[in-house]
Order: sequence, then C-alpha cells, then structure tokens
Amino acid sequence: MKLNREHTVGEIAKIIDCRYVGDARHIVSGINEIHKVEHGDLVFVDHPKYYQKALKSAATTVLIDQEVECPEGKALIVSKNPFDDFNKLTRHFSPFIPQSSMIDSSAQIDASAIIYPNVFVGHGVTIGKGAVIYSGVVIGDNCIVEEGVVIGPNTVIGHHAFYYKKKDNGYDRMHSCGAVVLRKNTEIGALCTIDAGVSSMTEIGEGTKIDNQVHIGHDTVIGKNCLMAANVGLAGCVTVEDNVTFWGQVGCASDVVIGEGTVVLAQSGIAKSLEGGKTYFGSPCGEVRVKWREIAALRKLPEIIDSL
Repeated sequence: MKLNREHTVGEIAKIIDCRYVGDARHIVSGINEIHKVEHGDLVFVDHPKYYQKALKSAATTVLIDQEVECPEGKALIVSKNPFDDFNKLTRHFSPFIPQSSMIDSSAQIDASAIIYPNVFVGHGVTIGKGAVIYSGVVIGDNCIVEEGVVIGPNTVIGHHAFYYKKKDNGYDRMHSCGAVVLRKNTEIGALCTIDAGVSSMTEIGEGTKIDNQVHIGHDTVIGKNCLMAANVGLAGCVTVEDNVTFWGQVGCASDVVIGEGTVVLAQSGIAKSLEGGKTYFGSPCGEVRVKWREIAALRKLPEIIDSL
C-alpha cells in the first residue's frame, strides 16, 4: 500500500507512540507485509526467526520488537507489539468505511459494462469496458476489473485476507488494505472467492479462466491464460506462471511457485514449488509418470505380502 504522501520515520513512529532508530529525515512511502515489500516500504517482524529476512528485504523501514543493529540506509521503529502497531498504521492510512449503497458513488464503471441487479460495488472500484457482472457478486474496495472480464453469480472479489495472529485470548486478524485486480478477458465462475491482498494486490492474469467454487488466497498472483477447474483452492502468496492448468479439487500451500505450462491433475496437493512444463499428480504431488509407477507398485503389495 502506497501512502497518500511521503512521511518521515518520526511521523510514522508518533502515530503508534514508538521510538525510532535512524535518520530523522528517513522517508516512508508505503506499508507492506514481507511478501510484497518494495523500496520505501515499512514492514513488521515479531519473531527472531524472521529478523534477518525483514532487515535484508527491500523494505527500508522495519517495525521490530527488539533492539538490533540498524542496517545502512534503513530505519527501525521499536515496538512491544509489531503486529498490533502494523494494524494501527494500516487502519490509520486505510480505515474501514461502512457503506450503505449497493454501488458506491466513487466507483468508476464504464458505460458499456453490464451490471446485473443485486451487485455490490465498493469504494474506489474500477470496472472496464464490456465487463459483465452477474447477480449477487460482491466487489470489495479498490478492486480493479479490466476490460472484457466476466464474473459469475454470487462470487466475492476482494474479501479480507485470511491472515491471523494467535494470542492468549484468541486470534487477531491482520487488517486488509490491499485489493484484487482482474486483468483483461478474465472469466470467474459462480460462487468463487478471491481474497484481497493484505497490503498489495491479488492478481488474476489476462485471459485466465476460473471455474465455479474456486478459492484464491491473499496476494496470490496468477499469470496469463491459466485454467482452473472447480473446487481448486490456492493459499496466499502463491505465484502461478502463465499457461498453467489445475484440474478439479487441486489444493496448493502458500508461498510456492508453479512454473509456466504446468498441468496438475485432479485432487492433487501441492506442497512445494513445481518446475514448469510438466504434468503432476498425487498428494503430495509428483511427476505423473513416477506417481503412476508408485500406484502400480502398491497394487502388487497384497500379492507380495501373501507370498511371504
């Protein structure tokens, strides 16, 4: 999330009543979680396991819960509860604003777009030429629907990210201030859910076609001309390159990369990144030829046991 203007680290620290380390003139131009940080961004970290990842990331300001050496060219903000203070900052710069109308007045909708009855369109949404939005669709704040996109009935675009921190009294949700962008000629089926990015954009690439009842997690980026059959579920922060096919009920863990031209057969479970240009099957999935051999070997197992 880019801020409405550049702020000094001192201004940011004052909002959350914390001490900062670094040049008072140090600039913060955005706020992002670790998977999406860019130069000028602030990121938070609250576990020693991830200190170095945050400190060495592209982020130039780190909200952290310990005194550590400040890397050159960066600034630190020391907080007792970085997760909570990160939420305070995102809510400060991107507050939740209730909406009573079905289509917000700030939405920019091309005159050629077809919006069926009972569609909800949030603050700052953009809908392009020739888009078709069927009944029951919900499009959350700041989402972008480009030219020629089709969204099936009762689909939700831009619901909040499934990102929680466990505490003694339950779970605290990370405030979502990102959105979703559907590139040109994307088609989304009925009853799908595409979650907003935590602080950036979940993206569905140009020409990609998605079947009914598919879930796409926060900050996932899907390439061009991909195909996803019903009941596919992708966790957050997945990267799917161009021309990938997922058949029905494929599930994918977070923070993996699916290479270009990959085909994953039905009911497979993806736990690790997959090399492009190959076909995979199974849970955990592997190259299909190897998996068929494993299945053939298992069929012979009763005979082998009986012969002992």
